[in-house]
Amino acid sequence: MSMKATLLILSLCIVQSFCLEAQKICFYNGKVYTVDARNAVAEAVVVENGKILFVGNSSEARTSWSDSRTRMINLEGKLMLPGFIDNHTHFADGGMYLLGVDLRGAKSTREFKNILKLYVESHRGEWIKSGNWDHEAWEVKELPTKEMIDDFSKDTPIFIDRFDGHMALANSKALALAGITKDTKSPDGGEIVKDPKTGEPTGVLKDAAMVLVYNMIPPISPEQKIKFVNRALQEARENGITSVQDITFQPDLIAYQQLEKEGKLTCRFYTRLPISTYQSLVTAGIRVGFGSEKIRLGSLKAYADGSLGSSTALMFKPYDQNPNTRGLGSDILNNGNLRKWALEADNEHLQLSVHAIGDSANYMTLKIFEEIARVNPKWDRRFRIEHAQHVRFEDIPLFAKLGVIASVQPYHCIDDGVWAAKRIGTRIDYTHPYKSFLDAGVKLCMGSDWSVAPLNAIYGIYAAVTRRTVDDANPMGWIPKQKIPVSEAIRGYTINNAYAAFEEKEKGSIEIGKMADFVVLSEDILTIKPEDIIKVKVLMTIFDGKIVYEKKK
Repeated sequence: MSMKATLLILSLCIVQSFCLEAQKICFYNGKVYTVDARNAVAEAVVVENGKILFVGNSSEARTSWSDSRTRMINLEGKLMLPGFIDNHTHFADGGMYLLGVDLRGAKSTREFKNILKLYVESHRGEWIKSGNWDHEAWEVKELPTKEMIDDFSKDTPIFIDRFDGHMALANSKALALAGITKDTKSPDGGEIVKDPKTGEPTGVLKDAAMVLVYNMIPPISPEQKIKFVNRALQEARENGITSVQDITFQPDLIAYQQLEKEGKLTCRFYTRLPISTYQSLVTAGIRVGFGSEKIRLGSLKAYADGSLGSSTALMFKPYDQNPNTRGLGSDILNNGNLRKWALEADNEHLQLSVHAIGDSANYMTLKIFEEIARVNPKWDRRFRIEHAQHVRFEDIPLFAKLGVIASVQPYHCIDDGVWAAKRIGTRIDYTHPYKSFLDAGVKLCMGSDWSVAPLNAIYGIYAAVTRRTVDDANPMGWIPKQKIPVSEAIRGYTINNAYAAFEEKEKGSIEIGKMADFVVLSEDILTIKPEDIIKVKVLMTIFDGKIVYEKKK
């Protein structure tokens, strides 16, 4: 990141929204689950100017807090929770995905090709990206090849991601533009998949190899980026998401700040910029917690490995399905920059948030954190490991000892559970170990990884509580000993996420003085059958004391 870009971040981040004074609203006759241990359940909440004024019973709210300026809203016994906080999004990309080609629903190679062919016909000559395909959902569970899509895309470059974002399929046009041939070597931390007989690239690129094509794709214009973010904000409102902890790049941040300046944000952003930019943040004087109530900076994102679906999650032992690999460490893990940058960034009070999925990647990340805690001055650093999917039981106590937050995405559990055993065999026993984390005293925060999974906290709560895989093959739960109570899953999407962003005193529970961000649900997820949680809908989303979404009746 250039100095000019750093100064832009600094100047834009202090811009505040200019909004009209909010109306006072009294929500009454509800079941208000506050996530506040001192006042767990209430009936009414009164808000004004974006803050909570009162939490208590309906009678007092109606007699003491209502006046001619107050809008009275009868919740009719429905459940109100703190607004959902999603701990891991690729927010702007999610909006782009919603406005682009959607291959996630393809259940066969034929559907995959037909959906893509139809999209190409109306976007000739344009770069076609995103897509989110999943070959594990097809009748032939093999990676696609460029030959599957070349016949209808000779004049149109295609580079479409697998839904986990750790590999993508390029057609011949895209490979040619990137100069990738049978003689091109795989970069460190990535793989150019090649046909074992001919040596020709199949079109699939994994992790760091994807950059070879990304570098050829024209940048998204600021106007397009705003369009993507606005679509993503709509999706958040409809799902009761009032805050996200985002994997943010500079153009995303500029879009968020522009919308904040215009008073158009309906979601709060805790941004995690690439760890490679940390020196620019330090130069600009940015530390954890820098920013406004709607946009915060000071956290960094790094990668230690890839994904299980792409067989690039770094494991201690080879994959059962492919004994020739045990995954891929990221380039910065392999070359030592992750350790170096992490030590230096932590010393400047920037939070570290590291993607680690494989058991080896998790262990290596923990050891880096352990070294940092030993050699750097003590501060309230709140280390995070993003995903923490495959963690050996003997490594969980180190999470607790170091205060490392397990930043998990439960929908991955019920999605990966369909095929994970093929990849790693009996190692699934310690996959997504939510109950073990809680039992060890590890702070557990939750989210979606959107657009890898749906931006829907209800789905995530359902997944954490039931662990019923999406193929309905595990009605009692996949690895059922790791199921957790609904109350803990709610904490994972509210106060625990606020803690993970150093914001637990401002949001994450319904308490006087905190931000007036809430969600109202169609059913009481605390009392209905766990398997019915997935059917629950968001009726209302309240952000900054304003109703920003109401479900049509």
